[in-house]
Amino acid sequence: MEERLQKILSRYGYGSRREAEKLIAEGIVSVNGKTAILGQKADIESDSIKVGNRLLKKKETQKIYIAFHKPRGVLSDIVRIRDEKIVRDYIDVPDHIFIVGRLDKDSEGLMLLTNDGELANVLTHPRYEHEKEYEVLLNRVPDEKQLKAWRNGVVLEDGLRTGKASVSIFHTDPQGCWVKVIMKEGKKRQIRETSARIGLFTKRIIRIRIGTLELGNLDKGKWRYLTEKEIKSLRKGLA
Repeated sequence: MEERLQKILSRYGYGSRREAEKLIAEGIVSVNGKTAILGQKADIESDSIKVGNRLLKKKETQKIYIAFHKPRGVLSDIVRIRDEKIVRDYIDVPDHIFIVGRLDKDSEGLMLLTNDGELANVLTHPRYEHEKEYEVLLNRVPDEKQLKAWRNGVVLEDGLRTGKASVSIFHTDPQGCWVKVIMKEGKKRQIRETSARIGLFTKRIIRIRIGTLELGNLDKGKWRYLTEKEIKSLRKGLA
């Protein structure tokens, strides 16, 4: 039976349907040797579907859940598009996995990698409002007006307004001022653009939590499998 290609990709571990659509749009997916297009349908039983050089397996694989501490300067990519260090270079498992919640090249901290498309959709879709927590180093101490604006939402250059966020100062040192930011959305480069709009400069961003999953003492460039307790906690939203 033919069905939407992004639905097939999501079911077989290539992210949420939105993430699968991005793979198709980037020309990474092929069907029977031809580059796939958005909206295309395919039959997993009779068509040869590839993501990069990987042939889509016709059997469901065991679910994998990995916590990774992304270092600064590493691209949030699984498939290499240009000659730069990518997240997949650090994760030595043979199965296909994808990233839940990307970080820009200059940001660091917690990433969740999995082949569970259903969980990925719940953790990334705005309607589920899962929290992400960051430690952010600013060039100087923000005043009350700047903090209030950040907490209530800021209109970015593209005209979209950010949602409400929890922002609090927790440490100052010679490098600048550290603030803790907790938000329920994740627009591209949102923290950097938000701080810039209110007259601040972001020097460093470290994500320390995604939903109930915490970075803890995981070293930079290292990864680990999630515990059963952590997986159950993350999957509560699927009930």
